[in-house]
Amino acid sequence: MANSNFKVVWVRELLGGEILGAVALGLLLCQGSASLILLSRLIKGAVRRPPLTPQTSMLCRSGSVSVVVPTLNEVDRIAPCLLGLSQQGEEVREITIVDSNSQDGTRELVKEAAKADSRFNLMTDDPLPAGWVGRPWALHSGFLGSSVESEWILGVDADTEPQPGLVNSLVAAAIEEGYDLVSLSPQFILSDLGEWWLQPALLMTLLYRFDSAGVRGQSPDLVMANGQCFLCRRSVLLQLGGYTSAASSFCDDVTLARNAARQGYKVGFLDGAKVIRVRMYAGMAETWREWGRSLDLKDATTPPQLWSDLALLLLVQGLPIPLTIAFWSLGSWENSVLTLQLAIGLNLFLVAIRFALLLAIYPSYYRPGFSVAALGFWLSPFADPVAVLRIFLSAFQQPKQWRGRVY
Repeated sequence: MANSNFKVVWVRELLGGEILGAVALGLLLCQGSASLILLSRLIKGAVRRPPLTPQTSMLCRSGSVSVVVPTLNEVDRIAPCLLGLSQQGEEVREITIVDSNSQDGTRELVKEAAKADSRFNLMTDDPLPAGWVGRPWALHSGFLGSSVESEWILGVDADTEPQPGLVNSLVAAAIEEGYDLVSLSPQFILSDLGEWWLQPALLMTLLYRFDSAGVRGQSPDLVMANGQCFLCRRSVLLQLGGYTSAASSFCDDVTLARNAARQGYKVGFLDGAKVIRVRMYAGMAETWREWGRSLDLKDATTPPQLWSDLALLLLVQGLPIPLTIAFWSLGSWENSVLTLQLAIGLNLFLVAIRFALLLAIYPSYYRPGFSVAALGFWLSPFADPVAVLRIFLSAFQQPKQWRGRVY
């Protein structure tokens, strides 16, 4: 302990009050500016549209929706999705499962579902063309094969658990708000301690970079979208050329939504925690590997915007806890220069915001009962430096594999 105290004193004397104060001042100015941007986004959440609630009584035209579900070896995850879709009302005309030659029994599950509900049909997409990623190609194929009588096309991922009334409430909200394209943020199903610790920190990188779900009037370049539940007017998809503008994107949902917004279509992103759940990845390692490599959204973002977003994340999410500890160690609160005191105060403020936001995102996580592993959620702010590091690593890499395919 004595040796540790000696090192702290030595570092403080080596740096000197002036150098330490200059470093603190530089960080204070950068973090202060970034904090104002963050606060301007978070404040909008106070007047956002409330979360969707399940609506089982008919609010939209019968047979107005065609559902498209892309699949590739989803036998271990698709059963809850098929069940949830079968529980949707008469607004759903057809449910097309676009399968990319699964070899694990996925196709057999779909065929069984079709015996009980004639709205299900199994479609095999053509071989993947050059320049296409598998998911947008499957969605594009499903769109082209959908009924021309349907007004809306709804893309749903196989790992979701649609709740009764999902489609009805989603279409009703789109009509009410005048949206041409709207997607939902889901309620996440997590399992082990590592997931509960890391996943909320990764989710927070999106909340810090973009407006909250339910906020209206988003800038086209900051529009958020989620392909797990992605509704679009058929007429708009026709005008956009289907999914062709997002063919090579590993974040095709955000790419397509921003392309639509730039062309003047009204795009929305709503809170769907009460109407759809998702079990995305199994375990902390898979969450880090699979979700982390697409969260930078570089395929839908210009390089200047991407790097400004990363700088913001570093300043307001990645650094506050480490800097609070570092500044407090190198200069006592009472004797340190004013800039150091202000820097400590600002970082403590950012840490307080981060812990407060846990309450805001709490409903976004499914808790059927008490779980010791779920306590990791309340410790997730300490994973923020790791989460920000993951986004930086992703920004320097281009995915080579996705859902079993090699590109």
